[in-house]
Amino acid sequence: MVIVAVDDEKPARILLENILRDVRPEAEIHIFSTPEELLEYVEKYSADIAVLDICMYSDLNGVILAKKLKEINGKINIIFATAHERFLKDAMSMHASGYIVKPFTEEEVRKELDDLRHPLMEEKNVLLKVRCFGNFDVFTLDNKPVHFERSKAKEVLAYLIYKHGTSCTIREIAAVLFEDEPYDRKQQGYTQKIISSLMSTLRQYGAQDLVVKKYNSISICPELVDCDSYRFEKMDVAAIDLYANEYMAQYSWAEFIPHLDFATI
Repeated sequence: MVIVAVDDEKPARILLENILRDVRPEAEIHIFSTPEELLEYVEKYSADIAVLDICMYSDLNGVILAKKLKEINGKINIIFATAHERFLKDAMSMHASGYIVKPFTEEEVRKELDDLRHPLMEEKNVLLKVRCFGNFDVFTLDNKPVHFERSKAKEVLAYLIYKHGTSCTIREIAAVLFEDEPYDRKQQGYTQKIISSLMSTLRQYGAQDLVVKKYNSISICPELVDCDSYRFEKMDVAAIDLYANEYMAQYSWAEFIPHLDFATI
């Protein structure tokens, strides 16, 4: 679930962000001070819910912004925010999901999010947390480290996380793990044992669905992992703050892959 919101008054922005994070702690939340910034974000990344201040010091007021958002995504849920109910007639003509009146309350915001005009599809539950910035590490949802029986199994998962859902052949995995060593039946068999070890570890943590195995290929389901680099790609502020010019630092192959041009984001 992605929620975007805009208000040109700082106190209202802070209050709304705090309430949204309390009411929907699982959501990805982005707060903007200008409608132009919000529109640019949705054009690039999309959103499920938009909370829009109606009256802003901009040519792009909440009603006009809602119209533009609907052109991008007809199913986006618009919730208008206002201090004056007299503006609501024009706003609600946009077939909005609802409205909240300033000063916001947690009860009011929760009510609107629980009764959306366009209900959201049920999201798959995240199975593990992954840290790519600095050294690669994997954690349970309660932040306990995942123990891998083989270090190479952990490295396989790291490479699959980097591939972001793209299928990898057994030969490709072997090339990453063993670099310049020749690929033969012995190496193929050893690589398959490493993958089996990875699957065994994931089963121990109830996370076996994270990895998809097909004939001679393997991949992950990106939506089942909470990953700092994935959030970074979506311009998540917390993830951006975590990045310190290192990506999967313990793996030599990670130094040369064109994973992300972090410096230009």
